[in-house]
Amino acid sequence: MVLVRIAIGLLGTMLAAYTFYSALLTFVVPRSASNVLTAIVFKSVRFIFDLIAGQLGSYEQRDRLMAVYAPLSLLLLVPFWLLLIAVGFSMIYWALGITPYREAFIASGSSLLTLGYTTFDHFAFHLFSFTEAVTGLVLVAMLIAYLPTMYSAFSQRETAVSMLEVRAGWPPTAPELLWRSFAMDAVADMDRRFWESWEEWFTQIDESHTSLAALVFFRSPRPNQSWVVAAGVVLDAAALQVCVVDEEVQVHPALVIRAGILALRHVADFFKVDYNPDPHFPQDPISVTREDFDAAYQRLREQGVPVKKDRELAWKNFAGWRVNYDSVLNALARLTMAPEVPWLSEYTFAPPDQESGETAGQLRKAG
Repeated sequence: MVLVRIAIGLLGTMLAAYTFYSALLTFVVPRSASNVLTAIVFKSVRFIFDLIAGQLGSYEQRDRLMAVYAPLSLLLLVPFWLLLIAVGFSMIYWALGITPYREAFIASGSSLLTLGYTTFDHFAFHLFSFTEAVTGLVLVAMLIAYLPTMYSAFSQRETAVSMLEVRAGWPPTAPELLWRSFAMDAVADMDRRFWESWEEWFTQIDESHTSLAALVFFRSPRPNQSWVVAAGVVLDAAALQVCVVDEEVQVHPALVIRAGILALRHVADFFKVDYNPDPHFPQDPISVTREDFDAAYQRLREQGVPVKKDRELAWKNFAGWRVNYDSVLNALARLTMAPEVPWLSEYTFAPPDQESGETAGQLRKAG
């Protein structure tokens, strides 16, 4: 019987210690460190939300539902951890001789919540009781300190996402982004500041969306916006700038593509999303069809953007860039239930008269 009590006490100690370690990884450690307990909460809540979302008809309804998913899962972490710690310390108290187990669990809950209505004349009990009370307070304090940091990173992310609609329209597309910039004679400005700002944005995504993993599922304030969609639009625009626009070699767009590929892959790695780490076109197809590309090429040319004459070579070069982030981008879009937009869903690229209806000349006059 003594050996059983020792084994139960050690098991309870390990459970409480691992639970606290899980909270430490989630809230404090500034690096991508997944753990089982956090995954259990998020996957369990996601399973329920997916069942409900499957019964909803429109994307707007699903978006309103999924907007609650990440905040609810995050808030449920602390009660889940507190429950596990209460169970772990109750096993310790039972091993110390507090029986039956019901009394041990009540004593654990009293200590954890600092209620103090249960006590035993046992020095070891008081020692573990103080430890449990401090642990509960630290968990709550970590959540309180965690939320401002996370919402600060969320605000920085969404500022850039919202600003993109000004340049890329709605729904945002890479060709729209390019031809508007050319129409407004803002190409030099794009080279100097736009691409540099998005290179920095991808670097921030790489750091924040793996160390603060819940951010991946926090949805934009507006239902038609998404950080995944913004990432895809900017990456495609950079690829078109390098492969289609007839200018000297552009360094900044290429750096943006590289930063974006690394950021998206690191996020995918954290969530164990399957993708081909070394794809090659045409062996590995891309979701953007040749018809989509030709429509974009034709539109850019008609709007006065200087394009390279060899369309076939431009397509092969674009596909060679796109294949490096195509599968991981679409996988993250499915993971986050991103809105359906051109080049990221079954939608195809719409001609000018089906979108804004503006011409390059009109935008130049507006400028």
